[in-house]
Amino acid sequence: MRHGKKINHLGRTSAHRKSMLSNMASSLILHKRVTTTVAKAKALRKYVEPLLTKSKSDTTHSRRTIFSYLQNKESLKELFDQISGKIANRPGGYTRILKTGNRLGDNADMCIIELVDYNDAMLGASASATESRTRTRRRGGKKKDSPAVSSSQSSAEPSVSADNLETLNSTNEEV
Repeated sequence: MRHGKKINHLGRTSAHRKSMLSNMASSLILHKRVTTTVAKAKALRKYVEPLLTKSKSDTTHSRRTIFSYLQNKESLKELFDQISGKIANRPGGYTRILKTGNRLGDNADMCIIELVDYNDAMLGASASATESRTRTRRRGGKKKDSPAVSSSQSSAEPSVSADNLETLNSTNEEV
């Protein structure tokens, strides 16, 4: 039984698991999206979200702490320059796991893990959905046509006199 064992060892030794998660976290930070198995994505989420929270405060101590996890200067620079500014107001939940089905070779559950603030397709869809809907507390009923409105609409229509009707009929017969 696995009572109280919260870490998924992923069938690897401790050193191999740490270096794999470090490499995956660096790839996620640099490319904003990684395709992997569901088990690795869930382990990566637990690994990378505390790092993203620490990156909100740009101090020398937080930079050194995150570098000890990532061991990659380019991903550290990207994290503190671009990503930390975008996630500054978010209280957590920086990553999203989207399941994509099973892998063809071994039928493993595959998914895409991505940074939430960098999926332009979903951000655009959610922004347009919120803009198009408006909510009101009361029902606005239809306005009934008043006689003044209906008479003004009928007078606005063009009237055809008898002389104009004869000329229209004669031109239609000639064609």
